[in-house]
Amino acid sequence: MKNILLLALNDLAIALKNKTLLLVLFIPVFVFISLNLVDSNDPEAAKIRIGLIQDYAYAAEITRSIEAAEASIAVTWLEDKEQGLRLLNEHKIDGVFTNNESDRLALLVLKKESLHTIAIVQSFSALQKAAEGHRPSWIAEIQSLHEGNMQRDTLPTWILMVILLVGFIILPAQVAEEKEKKLLLGLLQTPIHEAQWLAAKLILGMVLIIAATLLLHLLSNFWPKHIFSYFAFILMGSFCFSAYGIFLGFLCRSQASARTLGVIFYLPHLLPSAMADVSQKLTSVAPFLPSYQLYEPLRSILLEDGSMENMLFDGFYLCLLGSLMFYLAYRLIKKRWLM
Repeated sequence: MKNILLLALNDLAIALKNKTLLLVLFIPVFVFISLNLVDSNDPEAAKIRIGLIQDYAYAAEITRSIEAAEASIAVTWLEDKEQGLRLLNEHKIDGVFTNNESDRLALLVLKKESLHTIAIVQSFSALQKAAEGHRPSWIAEIQSLHEGNMQRDTLPTWILMVILLVGFIILPAQVAEEKEKKLLLGLLQTPIHEAQWLAAKLILGMVLIIAATLLLHLLSNFWPKHIFSYFAFILMGSFCFSAYGIFLGFLCRSQASARTLGVIFYLPHLLPSAMADVSQKLTSVAPFLPSYQLYEPLRSILLEDGSMENMLFDGFYLCLLGSLMFYLAYRLIKKRWLM
């Protein structure tokens, strides 16, 4: 019994040393924070954001009901329909109301199948029943800017997952393995320069990401309209997160530590970007993460036929962050950090 206890305590000490225990504690805390952001009871976060066009003559009963429900509905007055389309694409409003021939409402949304559309329809159905009883619904038709398609809609998230998997899980573990087994020290005794080794690892990460992305597109049989802009962002994203992963690998002494640190970085970068449309709070948090500067352009190009001309800041950000991470990794390898 004594030996079993000693071995168990030794394993616990190893788990503490290689940060495995830190990972076990981090995941529940991260899940708790994420769920509180998604399922928030904050009235402001739960508000439905609709756009009404100034020149349209909406029925008086409808406008009175909307004004009375200001606690749950936020109204943005629009100059014209084009402004509404722009704000919809920028995710600043959830829907635009226009009139149809029968003086009822026509709802314009990004996607019919989205949670925002369901929330709008349910809220206005409740308002209509409270104001007029069981008369025909105010919303006569729903129009969407983008047709829903599960394969196409989820593709940006899968691509982001692949890029982050290579950047935060595969590369840090490989760098830490070469350090742990003293392979890197042996290579640096040869004419190989530090920058050459880093460049090789960077190329490895980029090749893995590009190969996985191409395979996803071949299997889904879907290609974006602006293919040059799309692959430019894939290249910039693969460069940024490959350099990021190499840097994380140099912060760790062992493979176990690198995998733990990788997961700790992987989850926060993935969840806000992939779930930004579910929660307004996550939408406000996500832009501060590097992954969002990649995810949002990919989503726009794939789902909304966007082009690179409107996303120059995102591309510059990814290139700048990747260059910074590559430089920091170079400084660490020059100092033989934890080798």
